[in-house]
Amino acid sequence: MANVEQGKASLLEGIVPESVIARTEKRWLIAMVAMLAFLMAIVVTSGITHAIRAPTNVETIDPTTLHISGEFIESNLGSALEPDGSITVRGIADQYAFVPECMRVPAGTPVKFRLTSVDVIHGFLLPFTNVNTMVVPGFVSELRTRFDRPGVYRMPCNEFCGPGHQGMWTRVVAVPREQFPSLTPTGRAICAQQ
Repeated sequence: MANVEQGKASLLEGIVPESVIARTEKRWLIAMVAMLAFLMAIVVTSGITHAIRAPTNVETIDPTTLHISGEFIESNLGSALEPDGSITVRGIADQYAFVPECMRVPAGTPVKFRLTSVDVIHGFLLPFTNVNTMVVPGFVSELRTRFDRPGVYRMPCNEFCGPGHQGMWTRVVAVPREQFPSLTPTGRAICAQQ
Protein backbone atom coordinates (compact mmCIF):
# COMPACT_ATOMS: atom_id res chain seq x y z
CA MET A 1 0.00 0.00 0.00
CA ALA A 2 2.85 2.28 0.76
CA ASN A 3 4.31 1.67 -2.75
CA VAL A 4 0.98 2.60 -4.39
CA GLU A 5 0.78 5.81 -2.42
CA GLN A 6 4.41 6.53 -3.18
CA GLY A 7 3.72 5.92 -6.94
CA LYS A 8 0.73 8.30 -6.82
CA ALA A 9 2.83 10.86 -5.05
CA SER A 10 5.55 10.61 -7.71
CA LEU A 11 2.97 11.00 -10.49
CA LEU A 12 1.55 14.03 -8.77
CA GLU A 13 5.01 15.49 -8.55
CA GLY A 14 5.47 15.01 -12.32
CA ILE A 15 7.87 12.09 -12.11
CA VAL A 16 6.71 8.97 -13.95
CA PRO A 17 8.23 5.66 -12.92
CA GLU A 18 10.60 4.12 -15.46
CA SER A 19 8.54 0.93 -15.75
CA VAL A 20 5.45 2.92 -16.83
CA ILE A 21 7.45 4.81 -19.46
CA ALA A 22 8.99 1.60 -20.82
CA ARG A 23 5.58 -0.13 -21.01
CA THR A 24 4.00 2.87 -22.81
CA GLU A 25 6.86 3.13 -25.31
CA LYS A 26 6.66 -0.60 -26.01
CA ARG A 27 2.90 -0.31 -26.74
CA TRP A 28 3.47 2.61 -29.13
CA LEU A 29 6.30 0.76 -30.86
CA ILE A 30 4.07 -2.28 -31.39
CA ALA A 31 1.26 -0.05 -32.74
CA MET A 32 3.63 1.72 -35.19
CA VAL A 33 5.16 -1.57 -36.44
CA ALA A 34 1.65 -3.00 -36.94
CA MET A 35 0.56 0.09 -38.95
CA LEU A 36 3.75 -0.03 -41.03
CA ALA A 37 3.22 -3.74 -41.77
CA PHE A 38 -0.41 -3.05 -42.75
CA LEU A 39 0.54 -0.22 -45.13
CA MET A 40 3.33 -2.29 -46.69
CA ALA A 41 0.86 -5.14 -47.25
CA ILE A 42 -1.45 -2.71 -49.08
CA VAL A 43 1.41 -1.46 -51.28
CA VAL A 44 2.56 -4.98 -52.16
CA THR A 45 -1.00 -6.21 -52.84
CA SER A 46 -1.73 -3.20 -55.07
CA GLY A 47 1.54 -3.69 -56.94
CA ILE A 48 0.85 -7.37 -57.59
CA THR A 49 -2.79 -6.98 -58.62
CA HIS A 50 -2.15 -3.98 -60.88
CA ALA A 51 0.77 -5.75 -62.52
CA ILE A 52 -1.60 -8.54 -63.46
CA ARG A 53 -4.42 -6.29 -64.64
CA ALA A 54 -3.62 -2.64 -65.22
CA PRO A 55 -6.24 -0.16 -63.96
CA THR A 56 -6.66 1.59 -67.33
CA ASN A 57 -7.13 0.73 -70.97
CA VAL A 58 -3.80 -0.71 -72.12
CA GLU A 59 -3.84 -1.13 -75.85
CA THR A 60 -0.52 -1.10 -77.65
CA ILE A 61 0.26 0.29 -81.08
CA ASP A 62 3.42 0.74 -83.14
CA PRO A 63 4.12 4.50 -83.20
CA THR A 64 6.39 4.18 -86.24
CA THR A 65 3.57 2.93 -88.51
CA LEU A 66 0.61 5.02 -87.26
CA HIS A 67 0.24 7.00 -90.47
CA ILE A 68 0.67 4.01 -92.78
CA SER A 69 -2.06 1.61 -91.74
CA GLY A 70 -4.62 0.87 -89.08
CA GLU A 71 -6.97 2.96 -87.04
CA PHE A 72 -4.87 6.14 -86.97
CA ILE A 73 -4.27 6.72 -90.69
CA GLU A 74 -4.98 10.30 -91.69
CA SER A 75 -8.37 9.59 -93.26
CA ASN A 76 -9.63 8.10 -89.96
CA LEU A 77 -8.61 11.03 -87.74
CA GLY A 78 -11.28 13.30 -86.29
CA SER A 79 -14.80 12.45 -85.21
CA ALA A 80 -16.85 9.58 -86.59
CA LEU A 81 -20.46 8.61 -85.95
CA GLU A 82 -20.76 5.05 -84.63
CA PRO A 83 -23.75 2.72 -85.38
CA ASP A 84 -25.01 3.10 -81.78
CA GLY A 85 -25.21 6.91 -82.18
CA SER A 86 -22.11 7.68 -80.12
CA ILE A 87 -19.08 9.54 -81.45
CA THR A 88 -15.48 8.28 -81.63
CA VAL A 89 -12.75 10.90 -81.94
CA ARG A 90 -9.34 9.65 -83.07
CA GLY A 91 -6.30 11.86 -82.71
CA ILE A 92 -2.52 11.86 -82.68
CA ALA A 93 -0.27 13.99 -80.49
CA ASP A 94 2.97 14.96 -82.18
CA GLN A 95 5.59 17.53 -81.23
CA TYR A 96 4.12 20.24 -81.19
CA ALA A 97 0.60 19.76 -82.49
CA PHE A 98 -2.49 17.63 -82.19
CA VAL A 99 -3.82 16.07 -85.37
CA PRO A 100 -6.50 17.00 -86.20
CA GLU A 101 -6.09 20.54 -84.94
CA CYS A 102 -9.80 20.82 -84.24
CA MET A 103 -12.36 18.16 -83.39
CA ARG A 104 -16.10 18.75 -83.80
CA VAL A 105 -18.52 16.69 -81.73
CA PRO A 106 -22.28 16.92 -81.18
CA ALA A 107 -23.48 18.26 -77.83
CA GLY A 108 -25.45 15.86 -75.64
CA THR A 109 -23.97 12.73 -77.20
CA PRO A 110 -21.52 10.20 -75.66
CA VAL A 111 -18.01 10.85 -77.01
CA LYS A 112 -15.09 8.42 -76.91
CA PHE A 113 -11.59 9.85 -77.44
CA ARG A 114 -8.93 7.45 -78.75
CA LEU A 115 -5.50 9.08 -78.76
CA THR A 116 -1.89 8.10 -79.27
CA SER A 117 1.50 9.73 -79.69
CA VAL A 118 4.26 9.25 -82.21
CA ASP A 119 7.15 10.73 -80.26
CA VAL A 120 7.00 11.67 -76.54
CA ILE A 121 4.49 11.75 -73.71
CA HIS A 122 1.82 14.42 -74.16
CA GLY A 123 -1.14 15.44 -72.04
CA PHE A 124 -4.76 15.71 -73.16
CA LEU A 125 -6.87 17.97 -70.94
CA LEU A 126 -10.22 19.58 -71.62
CA PRO A 127 -10.81 22.15 -68.85
CA PHE A 128 -14.14 21.97 -67.02
CA THR A 129 -14.75 18.36 -68.14
CA ASN A 130 -13.68 14.94 -66.89
CA VAL A 131 -11.22 14.60 -69.80
CA ASN A 132 -7.60 14.42 -68.62
CA THR A 133 -5.11 11.75 -69.63
CA MET A 134 -1.53 11.13 -70.66
CA VAL A 135 -0.93 10.24 -74.30
CA VAL A 136 2.02 7.83 -74.39
CA PRO A 137 3.89 6.60 -77.50
CA GLY A 138 3.12 2.95 -78.20
CA PHE A 139 -0.20 3.00 -76.32
CA VAL A 140 -3.75 4.06 -77.14
CA SER A 141 -5.39 6.25 -74.50
CA GLU A 142 -9.16 5.96 -74.40
CA LEU A 143 -11.58 8.06 -72.39
CA ARG A 144 -15.26 8.88 -72.55
CA THR A 145 -17.25 12.02 -71.85
CA ARG A 146 -20.30 14.01 -72.93
CA PHE A 147 -20.54 17.71 -73.75
CA ASP A 148 -23.87 18.89 -72.37
CA ARG A 149 -24.07 22.11 -74.38
CA PRO A 150 -22.49 23.56 -77.51
CA GLY A 151 -19.25 25.47 -77.01
CA VAL A 152 -15.54 25.70 -77.75
CA TYR A 153 -13.19 23.81 -75.45
CA ARG A 154 -9.57 24.96 -75.84
CA MET A 155 -7.18 22.24 -74.86
CA PRO A 156 -3.49 22.59 -73.97
CA CYS A 157 -0.97 19.80 -73.86
CA ASN A 158 -0.47 19.54 -70.11
CA GLU A 159 2.67 17.35 -70.14
CA PHE A 160 5.96 19.06 -70.94
CA CYS A 161 6.96 17.66 -74.34
CA GLY A 162 9.87 19.87 -75.40
CA PRO A 163 10.78 23.45 -76.26
CA GLY A 164 7.63 24.07 -78.36
CA HIS A 165 5.28 22.74 -75.68
CA GLN A 166 3.68 26.12 -74.86
CA GLY A 167 2.27 26.36 -78.39
CA MET A 168 0.68 22.90 -78.42
CA TRP A 169 -3.07 23.55 -78.30
CA THR A 170 -6.12 22.08 -79.94
CA ARG A 171 -9.84 22.69 -79.77
CA VAL A 172 -12.90 20.56 -79.34
CA VAL A 173 -16.01 22.28 -80.67
CA ALA A 174 -19.33 20.92 -79.44
CA VAL A 175 -21.95 21.77 -82.07
CA PRO A 176 -25.73 21.37 -81.76
CA ARG A 177 -26.67 17.71 -82.21
CA GLU A 178 -28.85 18.36 -85.27
CA GLN A 179 -25.99 20.18 -87.04
CA PHE A 180 -23.45 17.36 -86.68
CA PRO A 181 -24.78 14.89 -89.32
CA SER A 182 -24.58 17.57 -92.03
CA LEU A 183 -20.82 18.02 -91.46
CA THR A 184 -18.54 16.14 -93.82
CA PRO A 185 -15.66 14.14 -92.27
CA THR A 186 -13.31 16.95 -93.35
CA GLY A 187 -15.66 19.55 -91.85
CA ARG A 188 -15.56 17.70 -88.54
CA ALA A 189 -11.81 18.30 -88.31
CA ILE A 190 -11.71 21.96 -89.37
CA CYS A 191 -12.79 24.77 -87.06
CA ALA A 192 -12.72 27.64 -89.54
CA GLN A 193 -16.02 29.48 -89.93
CA GLN A 194 -18.14 27.79 -92.58
